[in-house]
Amino acid sequence: MGGSAAGRGDRLGSNKAGAGASRGLFASVPRAARRRRPAPPTSMQCFPSLVLALSSLLGALALLQLSLYLRVPSRYGKHEERLCRPRGRLPARCAWFLQELPSFLVPALLLALRSPPRLEPLGCRLLCCLFCWHYFYRTFIYPFFTRGRPFPLQLLFFGTLFCIYNGFLQGYYLIYCAEYPNDWCTDIRFTAGLLLFLLGMGINIHSDLLLRQLRKPGEITYKIPQGGLFTYVSGANYFGEIVEWFGFAIATWSLPAFAFAFFTLCCIGPRAYHHHRYYLKTFTDYPKSRKALIPFVF
Repeated sequence: MGGSAAGRGDRLGSNKAGAGASRGLFASVPRAARRRRPAPPTSMQCFPSLVLALSSLLGALALLQLSLYLRVPSRYGKHEERLCRPRGRLPARCAWFLQELPSFLVPALLLALRSPPRLEPLGCRLLCCLFCWHYFYRTFIYPFFTRGRPFPLQLLFFGTLFCIYNGFLQGYYLIYCAEYPNDWCTDIRFTAGLLLFLLGMGINIHSDLLLRQLRKPGEITYKIPQGGLFTYVSGANYFGEIVEWFGFAIATWSLPAFAFAFFTLCCIGPRAYHHHRYYLKTFTDYPKSRKALIPFVF
């Protein structure tokens, strides 16, 4: 009887000791580690089929833009006089700010929504910065110095839709889909594209400055642009922007960027041609050797 009780006491003590050891083992492990949960997925994921579809649609829109405005210029600026004037219009500064703003905000929002934030590789960060740098200038600097005529609301609406669309496409691809090696910054495509981008942006900004200097505050008359690349082409600012975005396309080596560069060519290339025709018809002393868009060629 006593032996039996002693045995039961030994077994009970052994069980308590084992339980205490067990509790002590798990007590040393944080509760978060005991209840492991899978890491939450990023807010968005890359869908290559979506990138392909949006890029293809952008290319189709480029061809549509070319077919619509190759013969007839879009209805704003100097070409508004020859066509029926739309009723609703906004001041040029306000219109350009509202239209270009989504191209800067949408990629910034996509970057903010990415979890964890994408900081590598360096080449990808630089490419995002190039796109946002251009549209920072177009949104927060250019509109407050322009002296253009009031802008039609209809064109403002479609222009804003395009900036939302393209801002999403370029930002989504670079932030969620693009994969570049760590040495992409030394690749010839990145280097050549970056140089073309900087060259085109420099031509674009300098040409905008020359155009602003043609008018005094409050003036809306048109004059013959002089200096810079305007010595050779009528659409120097357009030529600069086309070079800029083709440089960006080469630097990114991506379908979305090439689709955007092609759209830019189809959109503002015809406008440079119509500007050239307008100058030739309006000014009898307009230089006959000056080309429309490409120096010495077209």
